[in-house]
Amino acid sequence: MHFTDLIEPALAYSTRATKGSPNALPNLTVLQTGEVSEFDSVVYNPVVCLVLQGAKVTAIGDQSVTLRAGDALIVSHDLPVQSRIISASADAPYLALIIRLELGLVRSLYEQIAPISDEIAIARSLSSGPAEPVVVESIARYLALMNNTVEAEVLGPSILREIHFRLLMSPVGGMLRSLLSVDSHASRIARAIVHIRRDFRENLAIPELAQMAGMSQSAFHGHFKQVTGTTPLQYQKDLRMIAARDLLRAGRHSVASASFDVGYESPTHFSRDYQRKFGKAPSKETGAALERA
Repeated sequence: MHFTDLIEPALAYSTRATKGSPNALPNLTVLQTGEVSEFDSVVYNPVVCLVLQGAKVTAIGDQSVTLRAGDALIVSHDLPVQSRIISASADAPYLALIIRLELGLVRSLYEQIAPISDEIAIARSLSSGPAEPVVVESIARYLALMNNTVEAEVLGPSILREIHFRLLMSPVGGMLRSLLSVDSHASRIARAIVHIRRDFRENLAIPELAQMAGMSQSAFHGHFKQVTGTTPLQYQKDLRMIAARDLLRAGRHSVASASFDVGYESPTHFSRDYQRKFGKAPSKETGAALERA
C-alpha cells in the first residue's frame, strides 16, 4: 500500500470530525490546512505523524526536521516545539495523520523486542524518515475502522499495538526502543520531564531532578540535551512562554498577571523572554485579544 491511498479516507475522517460525528478512533487526529503558516509554539505529546500532503518544519533546540509527503515523524517525549507549515494550498492542503503513542503499549512489547533491540545513543526525541510500507499499511487498517464503532472497539487495540510494534522496529524508532527499559537514560529523562511539566511554575531544582533520574548533575544535563535537544532551563522557559501566550490570547490576563501566573517574579524579565521567544511584545497579544472580543 502507498501512503497516497490514505488521502481520501483521511479527508473523509477530517470531514466527519468537522461535522461533529462520533469519533470511534480516540488515538487518531487528522490535521488539515490549506495555508502555509508562520512558526508557532506548541507542546507535543508522544505521537507519530504521517504526512500525506504538503510539508512542515518542526524544531526544538538544536533538533529540526522537515517533513514531506510520505514521511513519518516520531515524537517520543513531551516537547515544547516550534512548527511551521511550509507547503499547503486550497487545492492540495497540508494533510497529516497523527496517532497518539502510549508508553504502556511500548513497554508491553519489552519481552519480545528487548533481546534484539539495543538502546541507540544517537537517537533523538524528534525522529523522521520515509514511512515504511508496513507502517503505512497498519495505519490504513486503523483508519478503516472509522466506519464501524464495534470493529473499532474490538480490533482497534490490537491494531494500535501493531502500529507501536512497527514503529519500534522501524529506522526512525530508535528513541522508542530506548524507552522500552524503565531504567534507560531516555526513560529517566521522561520521568524528569513529567515533573518539569507538572511544576513548570516553580523554580527549577536541577539537583533534585538529577537525583530523581539517578544521575550526576552534569550527566543529567548531557542526557537531557541529547534526548530533547534543549536544556532543562530552556525547556521550562518554553513551557512558561506557551502557557503565558495562551493566557494572554484568552484576553483575561494583563501582561503582569500572566507573568506571575506562569512563575515569573518580574514582568520586565518576562517581557524580554517573551519578545525573544515570539518576536513581539506580550502586550501585542492582549491587544489582539481585545480586538477579537
